Amino acid sequence: MTSGKGRETETAGAPKPINLALQGGGAHGAFTWGVLDWLLERELFTIEGVSGTSAGAMNAVVLAAGMHEGGEEGARAALHRFWKAVSDRAWLSPIRRTPLDVIMGQWSLDMSPSFLAFDIASRFASPYEFNPLNINPLREVVAETVDFDAVNACQAIRVFISATNVHSGKIKVFSGEEITLDAVMASACLPHLFQAVEIDGVPYWDGGYMGNPPLFPLFGNTGTPDTVLVQINPVERNETPRTAREILNRLNEITFNSTLLREMRAIEFVTRLIEDGKLDRKDYQKVHIHRISAEGLKPLQSSSKVNAEWRFLTHLRDIGRQAAEQWAGAHYDSVGTRSSVDLREEFM
Repeated sequence: MTSGKGRETETAGAPKPINLALQGGGAHGAFTWGVLDWLLERELFTIEGVSGTSAGAMNAVVLAAGMHEGGEEGARAALHRFWKAVSDRAWLSPIRRTPLDVIMGQWSLDMSPSFLAFDIASRFASPYEFNPLNINPLREVVAETVDFDAVNACQAIRVFISATNVHSGKIKVFSGEEITLDAVMASACLPHLFQAVEIDGVPYWDGGYMGNPPLFPLFGNTGTPDTVLVQINPVERNETPRTAREILNRLNEITFNSTLLREMRAIEFVTRLIEDGKLDRKDYQKVHIHRISAEGLKPLQSSSKVNAEWRFLTHLRDIGRQAAEQWAGAHYDSVGTRSSVDLREEFM
């Protein structure tokens, strides 16, 4: 760390245990890579459990596999390899920034003719029509870079990933040996882009619709009451969306945050009952909620979530590292004692 507070935390004693809740958000998941990279490098915290959705699920399984194979440094190397492989595979994609966007330093794909054509096509045809062979290059990347035997064998971290049951509309949380390549791809299956992923005859879509990410699997399944939400999708925006793309982006943010908001409200309600003595602490665990987010992600347009250029991914990684450092410098002392997020003010 560079701050005085950061230097104090480095000598504060044994690493503090935490859980991580990792949101999805396409290429913006590289922000989470940066957060994880910093946490693993500094060793101020031990990660006991991880709940992830979509890109968060991918980060979670890469983290667990790398941790099993080589500890913290193995996990950092695995995350780097994964995101580099994502970028390398995207190099062949025609969906890229325009030369003008590159010159102007804009990460958006809003003016890319190939992106616009694909975006329009996805609104008039289903993936069963425009992608009948169900080709998903990202599936190949995950298959090549993640050893799921190592994920399932990892004893250091408990992993939970979520998907949405298409038939019932309910959340499905995969854990233990249920975590497979199919489960990860189900967690990241946006229905307007990819065919539903079938597991044991049940079709699944992106887990973000019912939990982005779910927090409840972490409660009681690990030894710590502290959960750190790594937030990619902003809950609030102060400006009113005007264009069709801005409106759609904001609708997606609201949709993918709705279940998280409900869980946060439930946590705040139970916490208040415990503090008021209306619930016995022997029967109910008081949880501590923390959050790492970055204002730097807010100006990014939604189309940048499919921009997998290496320069952009490493830019997001660096933002994530900075956000993790700032959070730890400000809230290290809260971990293990209290929430560093005011749940009533933020989510009620």
